[in-house]
Amino acid sequence: MVLNELAFKVKQASIRLAAANTELKNKALAKIAKSLMDRKDEIIQANSEDLKRSEAEDLAQPLLKRLKFDESKICDVVDGINSLIKIEDPVGKTLLSTELDEGLDLYKVTCPIGVIGVIFESRPDALVQISTLCLKSGNGVILKGGSEAKETNRILTDIIVKATEDVGIPTDWIKLLETRSDVNEMLKMDMYIDLIIPRGSNEFVRYIMDNSRIPVMGHADGICHCYIDKDAEIEMAVKVAVDSKTQYVAVCNATETLLVHTDIAHTLLPELKKGLDEKKVTLVGCNRTQAIINVLPATNEDWKTEYLDYKLSVKVVDSIEEAIDHINIFGSGHTDSIITNNKEKAYMFMDLVDSGNVFWNCSTRFSDGFRYGFGAEVGVSTCKIHSRGPVGLDGLLIYKYKVIGKGHIVDDYAKKIKSFKHRNSNKIL
Repeated sequence: MVLNELAFKVKQASIRLAAANTELKNKALAKIAKSLMDRKDEIIQANSEDLKRSEAEDLAQPLLKRLKFDESKICDVVDGINSLIKIEDPVGKTLLSTELDEGLDLYKVTCPIGVIGVIFESRPDALVQISTLCLKSGNGVILKGGSEAKETNRILTDIIVKATEDVGIPTDWIKLLETRSDVNEMLKMDMYIDLIIPRGSNEFVRYIMDNSRIPVMGHADGICHCYIDKDAEIEMAVKVAVDSKTQYVAVCNATETLLVHTDIAHTLLPELKKGLDEKKVTLVGCNRTQAIINVLPATNEDWKTEYLDYKLSVKVVDSIEEAIDHINIFGSGHTDSIITNNKEKAYMFMDLVDSGNVFWNCSTRFSDGFRYGFGAEVGVSTCKIHSRGPVGLDGLLIYKYKVIGKGHIVDDYAKKIKSFKHRNSNKIL
């Protein structure tokens, strides 16, 4: 099937899916969850083939970690689906209602965006999360996964297609692309695709933006920071920083740079190094850091690098203002955290750091759609558009205005026969 025809079919299916009721969508989600568990051995076997091939092709270790899709990860995505089922259906919610005149009412109502094109690499769990979020929000989806996960992606898509068709979801609402050339063709499908979500590097996201007329929700690098203020509690700071870096290193919300106030650096850094040494983290640091603990020197390139590995850059700063400036210059607008017992400084940090997620006294690893209660996520938006941060159901919705009258015509208002009231009402459509 040529891509143009495929995209047309998804567009047609998305129109019908937009009208699907909550019961049907939740029934489909439950069927997907059950089918994933029923066929988990097939999934693991397919993933094993992908892992063996990718290891032979010397795929980078961070990508290999993302590629692995074992029983534990299958259970995780099933938990995410079950969580998604419990979330209130976001489609058809009245956001605003206004009485324009007697018998003439305006409603602002949530609706699906339409067809979402998602380009991602390595992570098979992303395919499940993205497709189920699109299903719950009433959107069609065209997925382009990395070739390293082709066998896993194929069986996951097959499971989702069969499960949703069995319960009556419109056929063709989901399609999987596999070739690199499909991406460039996909970028030209502005008549069928309403939004593209690329998950990858800054360069990759920029390429997508520069080569398509379709709106792009950019998920760029995750250059996340922890700033440890002079008013931080040492034990808490070490615990949060170690978790932020090492709980899972191959993800975009892992901390890549640690900023430490000079007044606490001599006490904190030796304790922090002990905790990170236990996790086998390689540290690079500025001159002031090197004067306190034994670390390799950091370069300017380190401050703007997403390692996705057991490596952390460390910089000693003189003030919270310097920390904020560093984050806003070198960060990617993803997630940044301050560790302090000073409420005023914490609020200052969260107000002035220009990121989609700003935290106080907690790990950057909390920046996640599932942990936010969104039922997983299709990605993280570092753009300043209708959705920012972890993109869950709300980020896959737009709205439309609906006006209901009783034979009203504009000419009556133009001739001053009638006049607008523009009264807020509490009506729900």
